[in-house]
This record gives sequence, structure tokens and C-alpha cells, in this order.
Amino acid sequence: MNCFLCKNTSLASLLFAAGVMALSGCKKDSSETPTPQAVPSVVYAVGYEPNGANTYIAKIWKNGTATALTDGAKSAYVQAVAVAGADVYAVGTESNASNNAVAKVWKNGTATALTDGTKSANASAVAVTGSDVYVAGSEVGASNKSVARIWKNGTATALTDGTKLATALAVAVAGSDVYAAGWESSTGAGYYAKYWKNGTAVSLTDGLKDADANGVTVAGTDVYVVGDEQNAAGSYVAKIWKNGTGIALTDGSKTARALAVAVAGSDVYVAGYEINAAGFEVAKIWKNGTATALTDGTKRGRALAVTIVGSDVYAAGFEYSGGGVEVAKYWKNGTAVSLSDGAKSARATGIVLGLQ
Repeated sequence: MNCFLCKNTSLASLLFAAGVMALSGCKKDSSETPTPQAVPSVVYAVGYEPNGANTYIAKIWKNGTATALTDGAKSAYVQAVAVAGADVYAVGTESNASNNAVAKVWKNGTATALTDGTKSANASAVAVTGSDVYVAGSEVGASNKSVARIWKNGTATALTDGTKLATALAVAVAGSDVYAAGWESSTGAGYYAKYWKNGTAVSLTDGLKDADANGVTVAGTDVYVVGDEQNAAGSYVAKIWKNGTGIALTDGSKTARALAVAVAGSDVYVAGYEINAAGFEVAKIWKNGTATALTDGTKRGRALAVTIVGSDVYAAGFEYSGGGVEVAKYWKNGTAVSLSDGAKSARATGIVLGLQ
């Protein structure tokens, strides 16, 4: 996978509400009943899988049936998915003839480039509200350092000035406010976990150690960001920040990462993974800070995305097969559904539910 966003290099959710109320004088007409809410039941997952030409193909699975978004001539990766009505949006990258990664958004399978391909770029997350499509990611700037960006309907806004490495990995929209989460390198050896509200940065960590902000969501007036921060022993502690205040989800004895967040009512769900005593990554969901393992710990697995529909919790990610190949999966309330056959390594990186 193109690693221009790696820190060790210099480049590196549908609310449908309907109701009918008929008024007769001052009384509600008892003959009228509310229209039932439509419940999303179509599962869309996105990710990538290699082909026989040593390249990766960007894919979308609809109720488990895969459709390729790219032809495999050049490597492509999809990182996130959103649904708005009948439209499905996926975002990620595809390499061009110069082997630069081009940030792209696919709407119902049709790709639009967000960048011109002269410098590598990445599209990491997508949010859709009304007719507006917001994409978070980064693009290498003039100083060969990645600049965190937000694209609104294809128009880019820089979140960082390009003097330090930075990227935006998540995006959420609440009313007129646009939130992005990611990281930016510090003047020392560490990286700040950050979020930006309408372009204004908020640092969540002190920058002395490596840290990431990987997911963001907004519920009412509360802003939730998830990520991880390195401790003194060099392990990563999975964390959630509520309105800037951090809470550790793990004890730091083994590396853990929090990669995505979703809120339903008063419940907060975080997807990620934690390394166990045997050294394997265990895919996990934390609900209000309490962890549930999605994989048994005998093989490596990660949960990379999470979404909530009613009382159902969906997560997407991957788990190694007995043969050491990554199998793209999603879990519904802890029960796994395989999206790939295990012949070649594949990952599911995003998940959302739609009505059709």
C-alpha cells in the first residue's frame, strides 16, 4: 500500500424521519397514524483486495456481493463509505501512471479525482449532508510534507500549513460545523493527535510522544474523538476524548488502537484492536469503555470501522485465516460475515447501512 502518509517518511453516518399529523380543530385525528420509519437494512462495506498483477483493487460489497471500483491496472484502496438516499459514496486512492496516489471519490461506482496526481494524496473519510460531500485526507505539499485537507464538493481547504507532516483521517458534520480528526507532527520527535472545527485546530495531546486521532463524531454539543497515544514504555494506549478530555480504554501494557467511533443515544462505541499476551491483535468493540472481543485471539484481527443501526452494532475489518491471509469481514452484534474467500489478503475498511 502506498505509504506516503507513514509518519516515518516525509511524504507519507441516514436520518430519515417521516410523520403525518392531521389536525381537526384542536384535536388530533385518531384516524391518522404516523408513517413508520424506514430502517436501513442494506449493508455496504468497502475495502480492497489484491488481483493477480500485484496490485490492489478497490471494492464495495453490497450485502456481501462484491463490485470492483477499479480495474486493477494500478493499485487502489477504499478507506470509507457513506450513503445518502439512493447514492453511495466511497473514498480512497488510486495510483496513476507516475505511481502517485490520487485521492478519489466514487459516487455509485463512478470515480472523480480530487487531486491532479502531480503529488501523492489520500482520501480517508467521507460525510454527506444534504447535497454537500465532505472528504478528509491529505496531499503532499510544496515542501514534500503531507498537508491535512478537507474537500467540500471537490474544493480543497488546507487544515495545516505544510511545514510539518499532517493528515486528516476522519470527518463529521453537525449543522454548519465541519469537524476533522487526524495528526500533525510536533517540533520534537512526537505527533499531536488533533481535531479541527471549521479549520481551527485543537490539540488533544502534548506532542511529546506519538499520537493519532483516527475517528470523530458529534452528538448534540459533545465532540468525541478516538485514537491512541504512546506511553513511556513505547506501547500505544487506545483513547477516547470527549470535548477534549482524554480517557484511556486500555491499560497500556500492550499496544492498542482506537480507530473509529459511533454514538447512539447515550452509548458510545469504539472500534479498534488490542494485542493480547500471545502477541496477536484482537479486534474489539468498546461500549462505554467496556471491551468485547470480535476475534478469539488465536489469529490477528482488527476492527477498522463501526456503525450503529437501532440496537445493532456493525463493525468492519479483517481477520487472518489459518493460512496467514487476511480475510475481509464485518461483524453484526459480534457475529462475523466473511466478505472475501481467503485466497488473497483483503480488508474491509468502512461500513454503513442504507435503504436500498
